Amino acid sequence: MNPDDLDRRIIQATQAGLPLVPRPYEAVGAALGASGEQVRQRLQAMLTRGLIRRIGAVPNHYRLGFTANGMSVWDVADDRVDELGERIGALPGVSHCYRRQRHLPLWRYNLFAMLHGRSRAEVEQQAGRIADMLGEACRARDILYSTAILKKTGLRLPEN
Repeated sequence: MNPDDLDRRIIQATQAGLPLVPRPYEAVGAALGASGEQVRQRLQAMLTRGLIRRIGAVPNHYRLGFTANGMSVWDVADDRVDELGERIGALPGVSHCYRRQRHLPLWRYNLFAMLHGRSRAEVEQQAGRIADMLGEACRARDILYSTAILKKTGLRLPEN
């Protein structure tokens, strides 16, 4: 399951992001002495093996105009949380949604959904729609608004 030399070099070449060019895998491959197809195949193999979890865009919501960002937290019936979380995660305005373990008596929430809007009122409207979807399965909720922009990074390998 350990990466070989080419895998490590691909990770190092992409860990700060793919090049913003029309053919990013070819650009990475050219820098590493490999083809773009080899880069794609290696990344897919690393995903399949669980060496990396995902390849995806990491938007800066603030720069896109979404300045009201809040983690909505929900106390949802345990026997419905997975089904309802899937539905919530598919909603527009929700960038990620996941289940977490409760930490009673201090923290009762077991479903989290990150909401993005151009205003707090817009985020509150989204939360209201989610509350309607959850219905009686939801016992309590809150929204924890972002107060700072944190740098998002993925896997980092040390330089050789």
